[in-house]
Amino acid sequence: MKRQYVAFSLLALFIGGAHAQQSPAARQNPNALRTVVEQYLKTQSAGLPGEVTVKVGAVDPRISLAACPAPEAFQQPGARPWGKTTVGVRCTAPSAWTIFVQAQVSVMADYVAAAVPLAQGQPVDPGQLVLMKADIAAMPNGIITDMAQAVGRTPTVSLPAGTALRTDTLRSAPVVQQGQTVRLVSRGSNFSVSSDAKAINKASEGQVVQVRTLSGRVVSGTARADGLVEIVL
Repeated sequence: MKRQYVAFSLLALFIGGAHAQQSPAARQNPNALRTVVEQYLKTQSAGLPGEVTVKVGAVDPRISLAACPAPEAFQQPGARPWGKTTVGVRCTAPSAWTIFVQAQVSVMADYVAAAVPLAQGQPVDPGQLVLMKADIAAMPNGIITDMAQAVGRTPTVSLPAGTALRTDTLRSAPVVQQGQTVRLVSRGSNFSVSSDAKAINKASEGQVVQVRTLSGRVVSGTARADGLVEIVL
């Protein structure tokens, strides 16, 4: 009986020791999670202009997670994968868990700025623009990085020299002017009917414009280039 007790005790010690040796290997490596976050952000920012730098914050060493063979990175809807951001990492098997990791994504690139004061409503020409370099990830959304995106458009407000240009501060040049005779095209699945009409308001490409038909009826359509107004039925 004494021998059986000793044997059982030795077996218990062996199992306990083996479990203690395996336990660290069964926990998730925090650095591996940081690598997952880094790769995710590099993929998401691959299409951005300029030089991208990703810095991933540390994972709290006090967090103990079960090892995961395939951790998956994700972001909440509407989150930007650049600038100061947060990335989630989750595991579904063998244990389900989710953590969030802070990161900083910098994008050093050229952006378009006003070389001289720009007057509201006046079309912008290339001589009024200059390229400057900065971390555009730290700037507001819609920063213009190509001069072609600004030339010919008009500022919605007057802008001082040095202002970084954004898509929401410039308006496309009107393709339909108020009082202009336009070609009204109504399209259906198997037909297209066109007629002349008079524009009631001016509109840029893709904007809604109201027109008055020859019969006096007022309808709304989408402004297109070359004085065309389209209605899709």
